[in-house]
Amino acid sequence: MGQFSQIASRFSLRQVLTAPYVALVLLLTATLGSLSYLAGASAVDAVSKDHLREIVGRIGQAVDRHIVGSGAVLEAAFPEGMAAPESLVSELDELRTRFWIATSLHRDPNNYVYFGNEQGQFIGLYRHSQEDAELRFKQFEGESRTLFKFHGIDGYLEFSSREKRVYDPRQRPWYEAGRAASSHTWTAVYIDFRTSELVATRARRVLDSKGNFSGVVATDVSLNDLNSFVGRLDISPNGLAFIVEPDGALIAASTSPNVRRLPDGTASRVNAMESGNPLIQRAYEAVREATSAMGGNLQGPVARTLEGPLNEAVYIAFDRIKDDAGLEWITVVAVPRSDFMHGVSDNLLAVALAGFVAAALALWIGVRVMKWVTRDLARLADAAQRFGDGETPGPLGIERQDEIGDLARSFELMQRHLRTDRLTGLANREAFVRELERRIQRRQASERKGDGFAVLFVDLNRFKQVNDVLGHDVGDKVLVEVGRRIAAKVRAEDLVARYAGDEFVVLLDSVDSADNALRVRAEIELALSRPYAAGEHKALSRIGFGGAVGLALYPQHGRSAEDLLRNADREMYVRKFAARGESGGVTDIRGGNA
Repeated sequence: MGQFSQIASRFSLRQVLTAPYVALVLLLTATLGSLSYLAGASAVDAVSKDHLREIVGRIGQAVDRHIVGSGAVLEAAFPEGMAAPESLVSELDELRTRFWIATSLHRDPNNYVYFGNEQGQFIGLYRHSQEDAELRFKQFEGESRTLFKFHGIDGYLEFSSREKRVYDPRQRPWYEAGRAASSHTWTAVYIDFRTSELVATRARRVLDSKGNFSGVVATDVSLNDLNSFVGRLDISPNGLAFIVEPDGALIAASTSPNVRRLPDGTASRVNAMESGNPLIQRAYEAVREATSAMGGNLQGPVARTLEGPLNEAVYIAFDRIKDDAGLEWITVVAVPRSDFMHGVSDNLLAVALAGFVAAALALWIGVRVMKWVTRDLARLADAAQRFGDGETPGPLGIERQDEIGDLARSFELMQRHLRTDRLTGLANREAFVRELERRIQRRQASERKGDGFAVLFVDLNRFKQVNDVLGHDVGDKVLVEVGRRIAAKVRAEDLVARYAGDEFVVLLDSVDSADNALRVRAEIELALSRPYAAGEHKALSRIGFGGAVGLALYPQHGRSAEDLLRNADREMYVRKFAARGESGGVTDIRGGNA
């Protein structure tokens, strides 16, 4: 005590009273900073992994949308149970019509359908555009294929060329795969020698009238658009995404090519372990280890934290994509933890600086501030936890202007971005599907029948002309206007969302009869048919885009979100092609007919 008195006597009373308080405030500041960092890190861990799962889900949906139409294409070309023709020549017109319809279902990417039989005969239809196509035909076993070009479904077949080499479909991989499989099957992914792009082929055997194997029908799916989609994903400054086969062969990657040009001019596929990207290599190693640990039974999406190639923490999420035709791919997203923690580290520094400023304030103010901060941090951590569990927290109500407020606003902004289409301001695809699933669950859990609901699937006509002729800026304005027109025709309790590209979906709540849903559909189609005005582009005033609207009612047309969307999508395509067949030529933005 005497020693303390001697030291204290060297300072003023203000200094003696201030020093312990400053030390206490600094200690509280250090504690607050630690709590802020831990809570922020916990929130980042929960939100980041959920965010990566969302991205993996988006990639999986893109893959599904890219390949799902191939099965329908084969069924349109050769419906299940239809016997193979005894003569390709005698049934050429019927085959050409069916193949034209089949390639119209999903012309991008399924624009090529073909058939080969046990006699070595071949017929294939390749769509170059909406109206221009090429027929590839071979009648006799030892001859080469003859190529004809034509315009329109019943256009005149004009000789184009004859291939030099003899083409035997029975020796092609797609034919061998289709012959060996009892149902639909996928061939191995290969490189198209014309485009040097990856292609997958879906094939199915066709029987004759006696039930014996007669031939194989197949369709090609180009994977170039899928690779472009993955490359456009906005993940993080140093994050990446890729799709890979179980053996490591890349299907698509955001930071690495999936095809490599060799010195001799040929092309070969790129393996994840040979991609030259350390993060892709480490992520694929982790996926392979996890799959092996699960005994090959990957139930995803799976999110984990692992040690990256530079000994830094890396978040990774992955999932398996399988179908009943034998396709098996793995989608992977990997992001260094530092990409997500950058804001939290900045917040920690700001809290420390604020602590030094707070040392000049009274002790009771510091105590109250600390309680205020910890309360808001607890709310933020709780909201992050609930968000990680799949809930949709409402506004946090944190109206602070400091770093904690920035973190809260960033968290709320992240929620909005994950569930809102940034262009139109409508709900996005994920938000719509989740709301539809919740609506179905509530309906199934309730014993009261009550009113049903309906799903509308909207697709614009001739929208590609706007982007091609007037540019994507005008196209974006048109999409915003389309969203406004649709929203104006429904009630506040209904949900309007942008599904993909120029496709929109509507969830009509409390639909007591099919007539009400049909009335809303008619109003939307009428609203879409009115001419558009986008600034100075007067060309838009000459065209009423119109749109096809498919309708699915719950529970008549499906008891799951997938069934309702698929049935509404299918009816939309039926209405679209029926309308095109009735309307004939379409008006081009530049004038005249297309």
